[in-house]
Amino acid sequence: RIEAARCPDVVVAQIDPKKLRKKQTVNVSLSRCQPAPEGYSPTLKWQQQQVANFSAVRQSLNKHRNHWRSQHLDSNVIMPKSEDEEGWKKFCLGERVYSEIDALPDNENLGIDYIKVGFPPLLSIVSKMNQATVTSVLEHLISWFGEKKFTPELGRWLYALLACLEKPLLPEAHSLIRQLARRCSEVRLLEENKYEEQISALNLIICLVSRYFDQRDLADEP
Repeated sequence: RIEAARCPDVVVAQIDPKKLRKKQTVNVSLSRCQPAPEGYSPTLKWQQQQVANFSAVRQSLNKHRNHWRSQHLDSNVIMPKSEDEEGWKKFCLGERVYSEIDALPDNENLGIDYIKVGFPPLLSIVSKMNQATVTSVLEHLISWFGEKKFTPELGRWLYALLACLEKPLLPEAHSLIRQLARRCSEVRLLEENKYEEQISALNLIICLVSRYFDQRDLADEP
């Protein structure tokens, strides 16, 4: 209190304007999604139906989360640590996609080798992921997608992770899903066939980010 009493009531900072002029450039990315090419944009009715379906999936997930969280995983399912980026890419996408191998040798043994083809986002797996892990894995996969092509394995996991994201979104999750939607719109521009299943998948992700998670400036407008 004695020290505070000795301080002046008003203090004026001595700022050198010359120093401020050198640091005026600030880059802020406010870019929107790339508009869909003609014939690629989904109808508003289709988008509304996808949002309704997605909402139902989220409700079902929340309803059964506690049950599946208590179930033991199979011995071959070893979930990587949250920060293990390479581990999660291999876990979700499999060695074939991760290593960019066109085809792996057929295994004569019965059953599916999930190490090679990737583990699907089963309820028993995603129910054990807290929000920090969901966000981390989403970041790992979006980082992958930023340089690689879209695959069904990637699409399944992106959908599942979006279904696990809690609202209101944390700031890092908000930034990630916007980055994801923009990347989907970029990849869509490169697709030559508008009837490809990949177009529907990309449209779906853009739709969910923009219309379910309220990023309306990124939405496809029919």
